[in-house]
Amino acid sequence: MKKKQIAILGSTGSIGTQALQVIEEHSDRYEVYALTANNRVQLLAEQAHRFHPAAVVIANEAHYDELCRLMDDMPDVKVYAGAKALDEIVEAGPINIVLTAMVGFAGLSPTIHAIKARKAIALANKETLVVAGELIRDLASEYHAPILPVDSEHSAIFQSLVGEDANPIEKILLTASGGPFRNYTLEQLGSVTKSDALRHPTWDMGAKITIDSATMMNKGFEVIEAKWLFGVKASQIQVLVHPQSIVHSAVQFRDGAVKAQLGVPDMRLPIQYAFSYPQRLPLSGERLDFFAQKLEFFEPDLKKFRCLALAIEAIQKGGNMPCIVNAANEIVNRAFLEDRCGFLEMSDVIAETMQRTTYSASPDYDTYVATDAEARRIAAELLVADNRHN
Repeated sequence: MKKKQIAILGSTGSIGTQALQVIEEHSDRYEVYALTANNRVQLLAEQAHRFHPAAVVIANEAHYDELCRLMDDMPDVKVYAGAKALDEIVEAGPINIVLTAMVGFAGLSPTIHAIKARKAIALANKETLVVAGELIRDLASEYHAPILPVDSEHSAIFQSLVGEDANPIEKILLTASGGPFRNYTLEQLGSVTKSDALRHPTWDMGAKITIDSATMMNKGFEVIEAKWLFGVKASQIQVLVHPQSIVHSAVQFRDGAVKAQLGVPDMRLPIQYAFSYPQRLPLSGERLDFFAQKLEFFEPDLKKFRCLALAIEAIQKGGNMPCIVNAANEIVNRAFLEDRCGFLEMSDVIAETMQRTTYSASPDYDTYVATDAEARRIAAELLVADNRHN
């Protein structure tokens, strides 16, 4: 059997490193063609030595010389740097699957290039669909490029829909852990710190997505992502806070039947399913014990978790508004991690940026790029103004 060649965009992050575990466990089926990272050059070189890809790319060109030195003993591995190199590497002929595990807006351009090269997309970069869902949907259809969701929630929905092609969705039930502050009051949220926010009760993720989970912006992005992945209206998506993270999401059909995917919290499962679909391969690890804990479900508090409300407002508005929200969120998320913004102030800055940034009802790719730049500038200016007032 010919091995599938996989390019991993963001191989040094949480999803990327777990994807490499899946590839290692099924080395008879999968092979790494390309590995990329933004800044973690040492880990990228270590991964290259272990998996022997055809190429490695460091997005931050400042690290290129260091990466070349670290790869000096592997002359057969091509070393590239920069955003253009990311766009070009995904087009390589041998690649079968591109796992987009980069964080943020930066994942949009290489994903578009991979789609146009007719590669299968294992999508873990939710910002791609948040920013440009309509564009990505249309391109994937035009170039016949399958998009296989890797987020645990969207993978669960995808798995629940297998065999249901002719049956319309009545409702998507999108589960959320609720993050570390699920039981906090609004007053308590005003004084939480980044160390508090980085202690996620269920999942081990990178810092950016962990903060997004704490604000529930991550869940708002997943609502937007689900709309484009599964062709439903935002009003057909219901968020359920499920602290145990056992029911990863579910689909309700028009006869009232609900199909859900359950399992222990392990991102290797959705990664592997995206690689192997429609097959299910063996996967080592813990199995679900139905007697270990009860399953609970709650409505999200949109007043406490305003970021979720803002994301829902953005998809209802449509156009480039989700792009504006994403850009502002990337700015305030980084500011919070750098102690330049309070937890509740993040949503204030995002809401104000939504008001001030130029709105476009029918954006194209160039509009998204311009919108992203404008919203980032406005959000950054608002943060500086807030800091001056404080």
